[in-house]
Amino acid sequence: MEIQYYGGNCLKISTKKATIVVDDNIKALGGSDIAKPGDVVLYTGASGKPKDPKFLIARPGDYEVADVAITGVASRSHLDEEGKESATMYRIVADDVRIAVVGHIHPDLGESELEALGTIDILIIPVGGHGFTLDPVGALKVIKEIEPKLIIPTQYDDKKLTYEVPAVSLEEALKGLAMEPKETVGKLKIKGSEFVADQAQLIVLECQ
Repeated sequence: MEIQYYGGNCLKISTKKATIVVDDNIKALGGSDIAKPGDVVLYTGASGKPKDPKFLIARPGDYEVADVAITGVASRSHLDEEGKESATMYRIVADDVRIAVVGHIHPDLGESELEALGTIDILIIPVGGHGFTLDPVGALKVIKEIEPKLIIPTQYDDKKLTYEVPAVSLEEALKGLAMEPKETVGKLKIKGSEFVADQAQLIVLECQ
């Protein structure tokens, strides 16, 4: 499996049989469309209009495509009033790797949400704060609840994109998380058998 980051909360997850693109909505921020025809496209919030996706998922439910099991979990967004759930988190299982993509959620996760996500190897989580998404304090709360083995931060300040609301820098986010990155890479290549660390590690993906 390979994971690449494109800014915002947009990532591409390449498995043996599928390409999954998450939150392909960075064109409006000065980026480019990432999803290609035939890709599996997921949205944690407002849905875009990708061209000829193989499968488009933008709501809770259980899905399976190209040997990838995807569970969409309804969740309260960072702007929702208590009791409302307009965001969708995803549990993605492929190539013996279990990934959680949480998007712009409220940091207080319920037992049912945590149970639906289950055991997670990689947590992809925004850290940009400033009222637009999780800040480092909220992100750390979610990390402690989910207990992943590997953490990939997203939605921090990126000079390539113009966010609607300014985001904190990566340096500020790491300070707030009280974590040092294990490494910074352009593309993360991972196998399920590699998750042996006793303590969660953080990887920074360079924006493509």
